[in-house]
Amino acid sequence: MASRLNPYLSFDGDARDAMEFYRSVFGGTLTANSFGDFGAQHSSEDADKIMHSMLETDSGFTLMGADTPSGMERSTNGTISLSGDDAEALRGYWEKLSAGGAVTMPLEKQMWGDDFGMCVDKFGVAWMVDIVPQQG
Repeated sequence: MASRLNPYLSFDGDARDAMEFYRSVFGGTLTANSFGDFGAQHSSEDADKIMHSMLETDSGFTLMGADTPSGMERSTNGTISLSGDDAEALRGYWEKLSAGGAVTMPLEKQMWGDDFGMCVDKFGVAWMVDIVPQQG
């Protein structure tokens, strides 16, 4: 298997809902296992929390995520960037990701020629969408 770089998101008890949301945005196959599924020796309040989840899409995207167990500090997420020249697909992702969240920069034509926008989705994850004009 070739090396891959995949975003791994950290959640505070809502990883299952967040990953289901991302599946509704991007499609694909989602696998999710709780701490209880693996018999992890965490408190009973953590048994249903997600220990590991992975969304693999037909577009080749892979997004992973987990809940932070009790007693551990939650890491902060960076920003996930989606870019390419498939304007229709990227605008569709933008609409779904920004719904219920906050648009920090509207998706619109920028001085460098791309359509670009930034938002924070309803789970607090920051996204950048960059639509590069098709060459031709």
